[in-house]
Amino acid sequence: MKNNEEHHHHEVTGKNLGWTILLNVVITVAEAIGGLISGSMALLSDAAHNFSDVLSLIISYAANKLSKRKATLRQTFGYRRSEIFAAFINSATLVVLSVLILIEGVQRLNETPEIDARWVIGLAIASIIVNGLSVLFIRNDARDSMNIKSAFLHLFGDMLTSVGVLIGGLAMKYLHWYWTDGFFSILIAGYLLYTSWSILKSSLRIIMQFTPENMEVEKIVKELEELPQIKNLHHLHVWQINEHDVMFEAHADVNQNITISEFEIILEQIKTILQRFEITHYTIQPEYKTSDSKELIHE
Repeated sequence: MKNNEEHHHHEVTGKNLGWTILLNVVITVAEAIGGLISGSMALLSDAAHNFSDVLSLIISYAANKLSKRKATLRQTFGYRRSEIFAAFINSATLVVLSVLILIEGVQRLNETPEIDARWVIGLAIASIIVNGLSVLFIRNDARDSMNIKSAFLHLFGDMLTSVGVLIGGLAMKYLHWYWTDGFFSILIAGYLLYTSWSILKSSLRIIMQFTPENMEVEKIVKELEELPQIKNLHHLHVWQINEHDVMFEAHADVNQNITISEFEIILEQIKTILQRFEITHYTIQPEYKTSDSKELIHE
């Protein structure tokens, strides 16, 4: 049996998450107070979104630290999957929050109370600045971590929704269009659903140990079985423990009763094929005239 593991991906530092959390705590409290004073549903929705940002950033920060812990005899893969759980929790929270904002926004369209637009305008501008800075802090790390990317989308989405809140505030102040409060709440909810759904699906697929979406399993099997020494490939499993590390295991029937050193030569050929499909870890169990199921997928 042969194991192989290689890692060639960017190391996420997470060093700017602390400042980002602090900035978002301040703006969340300010928007919540301003929303209550002004009576703006859009401002309260933005505050709720900022609060979800704070939670997501705290979860992301903790997961980022956990993922760097070394593997042990009790945790042989370490805590690498912690960031996937964080991404799932963050995106699931955002989906639920979006639905609640959507319901409240529709109700607000039927009720258009007068709103103090000065609070809305001032705090929307402050939120745009805070979230813009936060996005700049973590944008590099978001490229290589689904966990940090989920937090990044929280922040970027909130910056855009704050722009909507600002436009609504200006419309209420100068045009007295108070219906825009509910309208922009609905737009905020729609955008949040759109940005969070793909991360929710991707993180759930990894948690459930599904085959990676773009993995061409049939093509991999065909290439491996075309090796002259390989008679059959079966008991196949392909899964991920995080967004970078793809695991592959299978039983391989060989044509002759070869030695271990001879099988090592075959493994080098298998390794070359698997690396082309970005598989980072593989386990191949050699078999010769073994009486077991030869089904490709077998539990």
